[in-house]
Amino acid sequence: MRRSVIGGAKRTTTTTCLFLLNHAHHRSLLPPLHHRLDSSSSSSSATALLLLLRRLSSSSSSASSPSPPNMPNPVSVQSINPKVLKCEYAVRGEIVILAQRLQEELKAKPGSLPFDEILYCNIGNPQSLGQLPITFFREVLALCDHPAILDKAEAQGLFSADSIKRAWQILDQIPGRATGAYSHSQGIKGLRDTIAAGIEARDGFPANPNDLFLTDGASPAVHMMMQLLIGSEKDGLLCPIPQYPLYSASIALHGGSLVPYYLDEETGWGLEVSELKKQLKEARSKGITVKALVVINPGNPTGQVLAEENQRAIVEFCKQEGLVLLADEVYQENVYVPEKKFHSFKKVARSMGYGDNDLCLVSFQSVSKGYHGECGKRGGYMEVTGFSPEVREQIYKLASVNLCSNISGQILASLVMSPPKVGDESYESYSAEKDGILKSLARRAKTLEDAFKSLEGITCNKAEGAMYLFPRIKLPEKAIKAAEAAKTAPDLFYCRRLLNATGVVVVPGSGFGQVPGTWHFRCTILPQEDKIPAIVSRLTAFHKSFMDEYRN
Repeated sequence: MRRSVIGGAKRTTTTTCLFLLNHAHHRSLLPPLHHRLDSSSSSSSATALLLLLRRLSSSSSSASSPSPPNMPNPVSVQSINPKVLKCEYAVRGEIVILAQRLQEELKAKPGSLPFDEILYCNIGNPQSLGQLPITFFREVLALCDHPAILDKAEAQGLFSADSIKRAWQILDQIPGRATGAYSHSQGIKGLRDTIAAGIEARDGFPANPNDLFLTDGASPAVHMMMQLLIGSEKDGLLCPIPQYPLYSASIALHGGSLVPYYLDEETGWGLEVSELKKQLKEARSKGITVKALVVINPGNPTGQVLAEENQRAIVEFCKQEGLVLLADEVYQENVYVPEKKFHSFKKVARSMGYGDNDLCLVSFQSVSKGYHGECGKRGGYMEVTGFSPEVREQIYKLASVNLCSNISGQILASLVMSPPKVGDESYESYSAEKDGILKSLARRAKTLEDAFKSLEGITCNKAEGAMYLFPRIKLPEKAIKAAEAAKTAPDLFYCRRLLNATGVVVVPGSGFGQVPGTWHFRCTILPQEDKIPAIVSRLTAFHKSFMDEYRN
């Protein structure tokens, strides 16, 4: 009797397993083959069958239960931070994206467009347009980044004596002589000492290296101050209109309110204290606590250089109203007219007898502008004066969250503020490179200014400094209506048409702010001199055609 039961169990097990082997969707549930058909052990076969039936039961149960619904993507335009949606940065906005697309088209299909190259006049990025770096700066950087070169005999023939000497001085200030290591969060102390000495030489007043925070260009320093000053939308900053979009974008990102004050185009983009007082009063009447005043000198995008008397009035205004003065001075080397000279706001305040107890002042500087144009190296600093020790601790905390700025940028910032001096081996070549760049920029500015002024319906103030012209264009009513039909701003409409017809990239004034009902565009003076005639001829031909097409 027992033999027949066992035999039946074996036969049942074998039959069941063969059935399941013929049904592929159950094969994953079968035990290993040597357990399935082991005729030498009836108990093993029975056990295998029980195990198999249990798995089948479990499989049927899970197969009958509904699968979870597809979850929506957790990130959408509706779910991200609304402050990100609110901020805009026109300098790299729609027009530039279109230009990059056209450039790819030219590369893929040469001759497919009515021009053979894109001429970028949209951003202050000198070396991307052919400007060469300053030799002394790059020699020192190379030696610091690869100090083993200093011990080779060939170094004396490849590098100037003063660049070798400066590299050794800088390496001795860096712990471990390692440019790939983190530094102090404010920047390497020896480099801050050098920068402070350069500020003192420039202004004639003492500078404290502990007031300096070295940053990856001026932009992170601006963001740091926005984080410090803005707590809610009820906190406001007075900003010039037109302004560099970094300020409007960073205020939006940090949730504050931009309080506009308008520069006077009729007086060469003058900054009138009466306008500051008017806008401050209006903002306060709306319940906005205005924390600071932003001044860009020389101006971006407007190119004006403030007179010292004007600066004194601005300092006095900030002192009387209890405002932090945020002085964007990144174009301090870029002054092209003999009747104007750059004066730092710190120098002006100290000459008025105001010290740390009288005025909170933050001055921004960068290696990206000036004659050096080292945008990709990301070097800069802010000098912070007039803040209490308690607030300074909070600024340091913000800096330490980012660990430190990059070391190459720190080294460059020290070189910019302490270049070769008379008697140094590199002085003559350095001076020739610097003067050549600045004189060429002045010529380019004048050529473009004259070209704009010659065009119908365009007026243009003189470029006293910085790297830009901001001409005003009086568009025909027909063109404005065409822009409205295309659901775009009239100056954007003009700039888009200009790009599609000529390959010249400029930025519409609406990205910088302008008096309502006026239209402008910003054009850099940075393309190399041999490219300027092509820009002028293309723009002139396009403008005439555009005005004829839309003439009232």
